[in-house]
Amino acid sequence: MTSRIAVTTTFEGGRVIQPIYTGGSVGLDGSGHILATCLGEDALLTDLKTGKQLARVEGDGEVITSLSITPSASFLILCSRSLALRIYALRSDSDSESDNLLFPELQRTLKPHTTPVITTAVDSTGTLLATGGADGLVKVWDIKGGYTTHTLRGHGGIISALRFFEVTIGGQPSGHSAKDKHKGRHRRLNLEGKEKSELNGDRDPQKGFRLASGGEDGKVRVWDLHTRKCISVLDSHVSVIRGLDYSPEENALVSGSRDKTIIIWDAKSWKSKCVIPVLEGVESTGFVTDGKLAFTGGEHGRVRLWSVSTGREVTQEQPSGNEGESIVDVIHPKGLNWLMSVHGDQALLLHSLQPLLNFSDEPSLPPLPIIRRISGTHDEIIDMAFLKPDKTWLALATNSEDVRIISVATTQDENSMEHDDVTGSSYFGADVTTLKGHEDIVICLDVDWSGQWIATGAKDNTARLWRLDPEKSTFICHAVLTGHAESLGAIALPKSRPSGSVSAEINNPLDHPPPFVLTGSQDQTIKYWNVASTSSNNHNKKSSTSPQARYTRKAHDKDINAIDIKHDSTLFASASQDRTIKIWSVEEGEVQGILRGHRRGVWSIQFAPKDTPTTTTMSSSSSTRGLLLSGSGDKTVKIWNLTDYSCVRTLEGHTNSVLRVVWLPPAPTSASSSSTPRLASSGSDGLVKIWDATSTGEPSCTLDNHTDRIWALSSCCCVNGGADADAGAAAATHDLVSAGADGVLTFWRDTTSSTLAAAQTASSQRIEQEQRLSNYARAGAYREAITLALQLNHPARLLALFRAVVIHGDNNDTPPSTALEKQRAQRQQQQGSMTGNKEVDTVLASLGDEQLLLLLQRVRDWNTNARTAPVAQRILGVLVRSYPVARLVGLRVGGGGGDHTTGQVREGGGGGRGGGAAVTDLLDALRVYTERHYRRLEDLLDESFLVDFTLREMDELMMISGGDDDGGGGMMHVDR
Repeated sequence: MTSRIAVTTTFEGGRVIQPIYTGGSVGLDGSGHILATCLGEDALLTDLKTGKQLARVEGDGEVITSLSITPSASFLILCSRSLALRIYALRSDSDSESDNLLFPELQRTLKPHTTPVITTAVDSTGTLLATGGADGLVKVWDIKGGYTTHTLRGHGGIISALRFFEVTIGGQPSGHSAKDKHKGRHRRLNLEGKEKSELNGDRDPQKGFRLASGGEDGKVRVWDLHTRKCISVLDSHVSVIRGLDYSPEENALVSGSRDKTIIIWDAKSWKSKCVIPVLEGVESTGFVTDGKLAFTGGEHGRVRLWSVSTGREVTQEQPSGNEGESIVDVIHPKGLNWLMSVHGDQALLLHSLQPLLNFSDEPSLPPLPIIRRISGTHDEIIDMAFLKPDKTWLALATNSEDVRIISVATTQDENSMEHDDVTGSSYFGADVTTLKGHEDIVICLDVDWSGQWIATGAKDNTARLWRLDPEKSTFICHAVLTGHAESLGAIALPKSRPSGSVSAEINNPLDHPPPFVLTGSQDQTIKYWNVASTSSNNHNKKSSTSPQARYTRKAHDKDINAIDIKHDSTLFASASQDRTIKIWSVEEGEVQGILRGHRRGVWSIQFAPKDTPTTTTMSSSSSTRGLLLSGSGDKTVKIWNLTDYSCVRTLEGHTNSVLRVVWLPPAPTSASSSSTPRLASSGSDGLVKIWDATSTGEPSCTLDNHTDRIWALSSCCCVNGGADADAGAAAATHDLVSAGADGVLTFWRDTTSSTLAAAQTASSQRIEQEQRLSNYARAGAYREAITLALQLNHPARLLALFRAVVIHGDNNDTPPSTALEKQRAQRQQQQGSMTGNKEVDTVLASLGDEQLLLLLQRVRDWNTNARTAPVAQRILGVLVRSYPVARLVGLRVGGGGGDHTTGQVREGGGGGRGGGAAVTDLLDALRVYTERHYRRLEDLLDESFLVDFTLREMDELMMISGGDDDGGGGMMHVDR
């Protein structure tokens, strides 16, 4: 009979979306599939097609100053402020269960310069590396050999740009500066003849290779890697050089500088062909379309194209971006039809070059289309909400004026994408689009029941209502709500699903915006915006409306932090820094009740879903008007009864402010079908706690995967209108999502049901094993019984088994005559056994490390008691004779190590030193009690001598007494 099992709520970490780029150098391999980025002090390799992390290289404790990856993705080069240059070989394991993983192996660590390396470049063959430092030196290295091939001196300051290129030898110019022309025609012809004669022999790998270097002095130097000399100094810029590129088709070099110009240089004469005023600080430049066009990226945050022949801008005028959108680098792997721009806000944008395939000097072209956006980091995530009916999009407010929308859909073919085009990849966590319109940081957002209307509030004192049409990929600002005097801190949309199954609102929610929007601001007021009455047919227009507020209420005495609307849209609640929560009627905007009890400002509130179950521990009247959940800066979570506005439960467990609370779907509390409401809370302590509504104050479980405060918490399975039947894809993979100031999104799965099933299965199996153990013990099958007792960890039964074996082996009493021969045969069979049973000896001599350690712990415990010490000593003697000392000392406590799949470390894992120390303590305890037992035996032996002496003297006295009695006299007479 299986006993009833009470379930403990359990959650398990699933997918994690974390930053891949936080600033610094960015590299791409030749195929454009592997992205190398800097993540703090570490380097990260990511597959652009699937978004999966291929490898992570730990840093040396200093910030990475430069990063490069070879075109074949065979080597990764890292330079940091520690003056170290580390070369890693990237190897793939075809036998690995995880496809396409790379395993970095450190080949060598060098110190290339006396100052930090500022920039690096790899040649097209992937064999040479150029480094430029703050010491003004340029060095060329053999990547495989790890040695210096060239040391180039000439710059007077920091090296800021490097570029390898190869010139055409046949018909090539002399390759010397203009000064050489004045040294005589004869010398020039001799040098040219020498180069040509060397070409006719064995080809030098460096012949024809050039290196261009730019410095902060505004000069570009061109180096001949064969002669190891500077063949030209290009001195026309007046500021630091930031970009260099070479076009073999045009035989031209382009240089870009922060002096707001780019210059096209003729590689034959090394004279300027064209100076193009860009009118912005240039951070990167290069050639496209076989050298006919040059691109630039700079402080305005836009990729622009320029005609090399005419010097005019080809792309149409583009508005300048903000400071965060400024371009810090543009990467264009040769042979690909797109280029990547790296921006100051850690965003990576892929621009298509398809419009340039048939370019023929058109007067103007539209800006290069952005075909994909990759967010290097989401920075501090303040709020989030699921979008679309199937909850496969997630909207993020990320401490910026834009709202980012990412995909959280999990498709069956995600792991087996057949296409190789990284531009069209859609994977879990991929950016979908951004909603641009606010002029300051977005603080809050909310979504309606359909997931296709989203409202946002920002520090620009405005709120916006957005219409999202995923099928047509249109994202339109439907209305702009203007009227608050200070920044918005709370916003809410009604989530009540329209009644009926064939209504127009349900069949076509895009044509029916939410009826109203509620906003709360730092100006301490709440506004009700009647959106439906002023937005007829506006969904077909690109312009947004500006509805007026139906009513405005002075709600609180301090900032308003949260607003939530009840599932039936009859009531709404507001929470403020004034430590109060107010319940309002939606239609009249009148206060219905005030909830007091928090000792600090209230950060988050949420009405209980429609079908939230009630329990006997709560007031039965709570089901009349429902429950309300709140989290406060006083570190507590409270549950309120909306019938009498009383607090029915206070939950304590956080060590810092509670920032967000949400209701979760109920889970079974036992094997029966009963259920209890559950909730989740997150706080400034970086923890997520799961609670049962009936809890007396202890959380059911604590989830830890963040390093900073958690601002956002969302459940895709539970909204105020109840669980959405259409939310299938996302709900199947995650039940709770947390995000915070560390830029990490963690998707948690509710494993309570599976834990209950596993517990029931384990309980049934344990009962069966215990019955088998009893059967083995009764049948005298000591080998099987001892093995099973060790597996089940039953110390008492294990002791009983060993005691039976030892006593049976030591029993020398003569058995009954009918069993005399059988007993003698058993004794002969077990002769030579250390325990009294050879099968038990075999079991004890073949234990695994975990079982051996467990048995030693049991022997230690038995050895502390004089009654069980003989059995312990017998078993200890067998173990000491069966195993070498090295193995006993080298046992690990808890097995050590961690789970490489999930990245989590198991509790109790001990390292080599910690495990050895614990085993040493165990053996010391055995030694101490063993010595005590030996001393006790020695004392008993000494006392036995006195007993022997006494008995011997008594025997002599009895003999004397007997002799006197026979003779009729004596000194002693004993009356019988």
